[in-house]
Amino acid sequence: MTQPRYTDLVRSLPATVPFVGPEAQERARGAGFAARLGANESVFGPSPQAVDAIAKAASEAWMYGDPEVFELREAIATHHGVTAANVVVGEGIDGLLGYLVRLLIGPGDAVVTSDGAYPTFNYHVAGFGGALHKVPYRGDLEDPEALLAKAREVDAKLIYVANPDNPMGSWHDAATIQTMIDALPEGAALALDEAYADTAPADAIPPLDMTHPRVIRLRTFSKAYGLAGLRVGYALAESEFIAAFNRIRNHFGLGRVAQAGALAALADQDHLRATVARIAAARDGIAAIARDNGLTPLPSATNFVTVDCGRDGAFARAVLAALVAQGIFVRMPFTPPQDRCIRISAGTQADLALIAKALPRALAEAQVTLS
Repeated sequence: MTQPRYTDLVRSLPATVPFVGPEAQERARGAGFAARLGANESVFGPSPQAVDAIAKAASEAWMYGDPEVFELREAIATHHGVTAANVVVGEGIDGLLGYLVRLLIGPGDAVVTSDGAYPTFNYHVAGFGGALHKVPYRGDLEDPEALLAKAREVDAKLIYVANPDNPMGSWHDAATIQTMIDALPEGAALALDEAYADTAPADAIPPLDMTHPRVIRLRTFSKAYGLAGLRVGYALAESEFIAAFNRIRNHFGLGRVAQAGALAALADQDHLRATVARIAAARDGIAAIARDNGLTPLPSATNFVTVDCGRDGAFARAVLAALVAQGIFVRMPFTPPQDRCIRISAGTQADLALIAKALPRALAEAQVTLS
């Protein structure tokens, strides 16, 4: 029997996804993780109001969600002081990035990002046949000037930058990002990933400007709001830019339960503030554990801390493997020289006690492995 006639593009792509999930690792280990600190989820959980809304909506799950996501879009618009015409909601930032690339990128179109930045964006670009051009980080920060220079060089249709950054946790101040926006090459759109805006210093996030026709700001309910399992993200942009999404988005992609949970989470800003405070305390705890073990925690504006292991990628991978073997799920940057680090998500006191116990052993095992 013949196989389906896949496109040439699909045949050229690797059969991989950007991440190996903790569930796959647990299956491979034959045991669960004692501490889940690698996916930048919020172990502190969603608002109790969101949990109640989810429970109520569960009995209505026989109905499709509103394809216009009307109530949630209106609430997001009110929260940010914009109009609902400036808001599109989708299946997490990952889903919105897929739609954005589909909107703008055809085979061979130039796209610019940082080498080592969030890999799901690259996955979407490859899936639509775009030509990905990368620039290195400058230190442990994305380099706006290099991104712009490369965009001018290759006539990029789309530039991706995250502020605060994943996987490093670093950030630029708002003035630096605004300078980048002001210097965008004609015809280039900027995807500004602000997944960690809720945990960032106030001076890291530029004021929202819904008049620029080629800037789109991406936010999520997966991080500080604690709803990673529902997959709800949104984007803010000029109204015509947002309207273009209606030409290609999955109008029933966001279910009724997800919409209800996100709406209630957004309404409970007291819970968000309390969670952000707990994240900040956990970052301090992770940093202290790192220093106690002779490692260097990098400054973080996110819900994780990137820890410099002081050597190369091989050593950091050995440390990570030794932590995983002890039931501690963590991740690390993929690209040198950032791969000298591991990345630890904010956890509970119990989580931090486990990593404080496991890290010295992991470091000792890594030393033996590479000696």
